[in-house]
Amino acid sequence: MSAAAGLQTATVKHPDVMAPVIALVDELRELVRSGGRNDLDARLGMVRARLSDPRVRIVVVGEPQAGMSTLVNSMVGSPVSATDGSPSVPVIVEYGPAPKATLVKSAPGSRVERVPVDPLNPLQALTTLGVLRAEFAEPSRLLADGLVVMDAPGAAAHEAAAWSMIAAADVVLYAADSAAELTEAQLDYLRRVERVCPSVICALTKIDRNPHWSLTQRRNRALLDGAGLNFAVAPVSALLHREATERGDQQRDAESGVPQLIDHLREYVVAQADSVAVGAAVRDIALVTDQLTVTLRAESDTLRDPRRRAEITQRLAAARTTADQLRQRTATWQVTLVDGSSELSADIDHDLRHRLRSLVREAEAEITRTDPARKWADFASELDARICEAVEENFVMAHYRAVELTEQVASKFPPDNRTPPLPELRLTNPSEVLEPVQPLEPLDSAKAGVGQQLLTALRGSYGGILMVGLATSLLGMSLVNWYSAGAGVLLGVNALWDDRKNRKQRRQAEAKVAVARLADDVIFQVGKESRNRLRSLQRVLRDHYTEIAAEVGRTADEALRAAEETGLRYGDHRELRITEIDAGLRTVAGLRARAERLSY
Repeated sequence: MSAAAGLQTATVKHPDVMAPVIALVDELRELVRSGGRNDLDARLGMVRARLSDPRVRIVVVGEPQAGMSTLVNSMVGSPVSATDGSPSVPVIVEYGPAPKATLVKSAPGSRVERVPVDPLNPLQALTTLGVLRAEFAEPSRLLADGLVVMDAPGAAAHEAAAWSMIAAADVVLYAADSAAELTEAQLDYLRRVERVCPSVICALTKIDRNPHWSLTQRRNRALLDGAGLNFAVAPVSALLHREATERGDQQRDAESGVPQLIDHLREYVVAQADSVAVGAAVRDIALVTDQLTVTLRAESDTLRDPRRRAEITQRLAAARTTADQLRQRTATWQVTLVDGSSELSADIDHDLRHRLRSLVREAEAEITRTDPARKWADFASELDARICEAVEENFVMAHYRAVELTEQVASKFPPDNRTPPLPELRLTNPSEVLEPVQPLEPLDSAKAGVGQQLLTALRGSYGGILMVGLATSLLGMSLVNWYSAGAGVLLGVNALWDDRKNRKQRRQAEAKVAVARLADDVIFQVGKESRNRLRSLQRVLRDHYTEIAAEVGRTADEALRAAEETGLRYGDHRELRITEIDAGLRTVAGLRARAERLSY
């Protein structure tokens, strides 16, 4: 049994502190339900669940391949999250006196079933279909302190599940690779996270692989400050922490940064769990009361002034007309997206082939001018560098063309709709894409040795000696004489020269073939990566603008329906409804004031 096995889970949120806030949330939920605001009721339900849980829920999120699953395993001290390319599902890890693993799977009839699996090898079971999430219990000291660690998968298929986990979290731990600074898309994602869960910590991962991680940390700090995000930035190396733990090397473990991150969680999250939970709940209550106030005041204004009611109804009718026009334009933006994506893919492929064709022509011209066998290794290194540069420039071109395509599609919509964060098309390290490409082939027709050159010279000189010797023998001279020997030397030198020339031409031909094969391999590999990224871009744009079109239509229709129902329902009883609304506004204001007094 481990040292933590005898521990009990700590209660870090005190029920006496949470009870007044929970009561306040329940009162507010009754108001939003009576107002028909199911969306606000769902949000308050999340708030109540967060307050009712005596533990602190920490959700780990991040970009794919940023090392968040490895960080989760390092924090809880057990391989609970897949890091080897296995299927990724949401993972929840809480304290337990002994290791335990359970898979929550979908069952027929919209039911779910819980299937216990081997806690020593739980990741094998993830290959089965229908797994919704994996739940673990581990005798970890960190978990015994009152933390529940949740790993949100980075795959797009689980985006809804990830946001649900963020909404239910007390703290969000965002994993960012230390190899590069935060992008604008990541900053936008963090802004969205901050609106749902204000307590966020940025973990700068893989510092053992990036010696210049401190520069990235300072740059990320500046970017976060510029974006108005006051988040802590913690450099960590989960791999270094695991190795140091196995060896018992405390100094090495301190260099990993994981112990400092855990101490930060204990001091600023667990120790201040009450104030953090109450503060987050008060912010949610303030947001809900503001939205509810706006709704009630709009209805009150409509009922108090019939002319204003007519104006609002007319404006909402115009909004529905705009929504109808937007739906009619759906086919237009979809055609623009499909045609633009096809043209973009064709142009990027043509640009890549053009760049590599130019490189091949330049390489062939250089091969023709010199003997490639002399500096073939240097030639190969230089060609690889030029190919990397060409591939990087091709992806940069793809990025800017993708931005142009996004603007073309966005022009089909009203100007107040935001453009989506685009997936990164530029390459930070082209060698990763080119890694499967085989290196430039060696030349088989190397230079001839001394023995081969001697044999070539002898074969050439033999004919000269024989011809001239036979001719001079008619004059009574011997077969081998000064004249025949001189002719043999001249013909031998000529044969040696011709052999060297032929060998050089064969080497040049082989070198050109090797360069052409390398270019074909590069086009094959890079073209596949480029097509994958462009398809990802097309899916992002398609999903984003489809959602905008549907959302605008639903909003306009729902608002118009509510206004029409208000007129029909309260046409003869407006004064009574106005009195009810005024009382509701006073109640909402009172709840808001009580919530602000609870914050500390």
